[in-house]
Amino acid sequence: MTLSKHLLLAAGLLAGAPGAYAADPVKIGDINSYTAIPAFTVPYRNGWQLAMDEINKAGGVLGGRRIEVISRDDQGRPDGAASAADQLIGPDGAVLLMGTLLTQTAQTVSEIARQRSRPFLAVQPLSDSLVWSRGNAYTFRLRTSAAMQTAMLAEQAAKLPAKRWAILAPDFEQGQTLANDFKQHLKSRRPDITFTQELSSPLGKLDAASVVDALSQAKPDALFNVTFGGDLIRLVREGNAKGLFPKLPVVSPLTGEPDYLEVMADDVPAGWIVTGYPWYDIKTPEHRKFVEAYAAAYGEDPRLASLLGYDAMKAVAAALDKAGSTDPAKLAAAFEGLTVATPSGSITFRAADHQSTMGSWIGKTQLQDGAGIMTDWRYIDGAAVLPSAEAAKKLRPAN
Repeated sequence: MTLSKHLLLAAGLLAGAPGAYAADPVKIGDINSYTAIPAFTVPYRNGWQLAMDEINKAGGVLGGRRIEVISRDDQGRPDGAASAADQLIGPDGAVLLMGTLLTQTAQTVSEIARQRSRPFLAVQPLSDSLVWSRGNAYTFRLRTSAAMQTAMLAEQAAKLPAKRWAILAPDFEQGQTLANDFKQHLKSRRPDITFTQELSSPLGKLDAASVVDALSQAKPDALFNVTFGGDLIRLVREGNAKGLFPKLPVVSPLTGEPDYLEVMADDVPAGWIVTGYPWYDIKTPEHRKFVEAYAAAYGEDPRLASLLGYDAMKAVAAALDKAGSTDPAKLAAAFEGLTVATPSGSITFRAADHQSTMGSWIGKTQLQDGAGIMTDWRYIDGAAVLPSAEAAKKLRPAN
């Protein structure tokens, strides 16, 4: 056998071997608020890196091409997101964009994706507008939206005897969207309830003492709370100190996520109805495998952001293989109706509105052995709380 034939044979064997790659890598552009909000973006990055490593070790995508992620920081600003998207689509050569946490950065990237005809997978933002009123042919969303989470919470809230509700929400789009969605969903289930008090404050600047005093004086039957981050911690500690919690029933999206429960520590109020992520109590083999792999890779337990990053990369790989190409139009078409196996079960990106059917865990807060956990939880499939395909299409722009 000649030397050239030996070389050709070796190349063929390597191309078919795990970890060997054909052609150039597929470049994916990642954008997120890494320096501005590291608590929710670094675990996200860990998640997609874990999934990318698994995919590449298994042979990559498109018959042997390695995935390569080029990651850029939007610094939590729309102009930062715009600059990152332009760089990734242009000089960096990314065939697809993914990421973002904040509504304003996600909307900026979504508009650029529309203008430049480049698929964008929004991973963490909640705003309904991203796939409905401002949706477009190239934008898809992974996480359970504001409307979906509030529908799940309203189902539980409607079972409370409470008739007079107070609302506490920060004055930015995501906070107000969650508040308005909850009011709509709860009112549809309980026409007898009224919203007697609506409190708002600048994000990150909650005057917890004033809010707790106002709630104590108004004496609502229950509270829908949308605060998070430092505002949530201040509210809980002030409410505990003044005896408002757990006396006042509270429904609170996101509060059951490990990030908040760990920071609240001994201050975790009992019995709040929340959405969250009880990773420690999800026993399915697929999820346990993810938890163990994540702990082995990073020496820590996963956050919800970790799972979202992992699922996002798995979805990207599945879309590439379904499309059989890196062509942007074919990738966008591949995402429509795409079904992906994830640690929490199978999800589908709906063709009607580009929202995934990823669900949420809903349960109650409890302090156990000095740590906050979710109890009495159950996982609700996102498909169960989404509008019909026909209704979803009517929520989107005509073109």
